[in-house]
Amino acid sequence: MSDFLDPSFTSLKICGVTRADDAARLIDLGVHALGINFWSQSKRYLAPDQAEPILQLCDEKIVRVGVFVNAEPELPKRLLESGLIDFAQFHGDETPEYCAHFADIRLPFIKAIGVNDKTSLERITHYRANAILLDTPAPGVYGGTGETFDWAHAESFIQSHPDIPVLLAGGITPENASNATNQVHPAALDIASGAELSPGVKDFDKVRALLNSLTPLS
Repeated sequence: MSDFLDPSFTSLKICGVTRADDAARLIDLGVHALGINFWSQSKRYLAPDQAEPILQLCDEKIVRVGVFVNAEPELPKRLLESGLIDFAQFHGDETPEYCAHFADIRLPFIKAIGVNDKTSLERITHYRANAILLDTPAPGVYGGTGETFDWAHAESFIQSHPDIPVLLAGGITPENASNATNQVHPAALDIASGAELSPGVKDFDKVRALLNSLTPLS
């Protein structure tokens, strides 16, 4: 768990987990973090009561990230304070003011940003997030498109903000994960569709290939 967001190594987060068996296999393989999607319109949605047994199974074995899209703050706050998740990931249109409620009481969260161009990154520090996730813009869908964006923007941001852990998402697969790691040097790769047989069902040949693509950062 200590490797997650360590800037000296690119770790792996597998998002959109829906099954306890898949979570257990991710743990056995040494995946650093998993995400469970609490946005009801997602193809990978789990209700909190469905997710709770999986999150309890994973306690202290893997970093658990709850993904939220424009949620009422009470839900991520409750899951964080209860210890069911280790990070909230705000993947919608949440404002710096929304995020301030969590930053002020030191509840850990990741803020996702859709990257159109370098101007998309100008207000990142305003969110006061523990980490930033850079993703392909997907208005109304909020991720999971399987499409990449121009990684040069992420690379430039990381070089100019080495103190901010960055997760890279959007269209990452076993075929391009090494390129993503070597070009961008993110703290983590965040992958949903690139590690699946179908939405919410993980492909462990792909997961192993993704793990094998990770290299220490220099």
